[in-house]
Amino acid sequence: MTINTEGLEFRQINEAILKAGGNVTLTGCLGQRFICAGMSDVSVTIKGTPGNALGAYLNGAEITVLGNAQDAVGDTMNSGTITVHGNIGDAAGYAMRGGCIYVKGNAGYRAGIHMKAYKEKVPVMVIGGCAGSFLGEYQAGGVIVVLGLEAAGRIVGNFPGTGMHGGKMFLRSDCRDIVFPKQVSTRPASAGDLEEIEKYVAEYCRLFGADKAELMASPFTVVTPDSSNPYKQLYVAN
Repeated sequence: MTINTEGLEFRQINEAILKAGGNVTLTGCLGQRFICAGMSDVSVTIKGTPGNALGAYLNGAEITVLGNAQDAVGDTMNSGTITVHGNIGDAAGYAMRGGCIYVKGNAGYRAGIHMKAYKEKVPVMVIGGCAGSFLGEYQAGGVIVVLGLEAAGRIVGNFPGTGMHGGKMFLRSDCRDIVFPKQVSTRPASAGDLEEIEKYVAEYCRLFGADKAELMASPFTVVTPDSSNPYKQLYVAN
């Protein structure tokens, strides 16, 4: 079913999606916030630019955006998949606790802030381009992969992993041009590390048409917490 969202606010859009059920295509999206918030058991394709908090509290639904998305994509999502065939704004995956976000292009500031994991719930974010400053800020769990495709400069901005105390980041770069905060450790990815992310990279390539073998043959840097008390170094001299 196709729903024309021109002139509709988010409550009307979400009510129409739930009423239709199944597979839904939204046309004419232009900045409406909270689309698909909390939804499960639907598959939604969006033509246009959804507004902030797309898929917030998502609980199993599948969302595909045929273009860009704004801030807070997947805010506190629990399960499901969000696929964006463009760029995303700031704070994507804020407090994300399950499911997957795949972004063909770039992400803004603070992607993956407060991501967390619990038992079988492991959130995953794969960013095909570059990420802005404070990537993985206060990350407590989950996996962030940044592939740096078509990167003109650094793969991430300033202060990646600030306050990080769980989870992992995988950056497709040797990262010699990046200054990391003291509370994280960095190392070249091992064969075991690459095996851990291979399925996520493969899915990115399936969705967006990239070459998995080429991507996996590149050097990756693994970023993990380096202290049981990462906040100490933020507030004291030593």
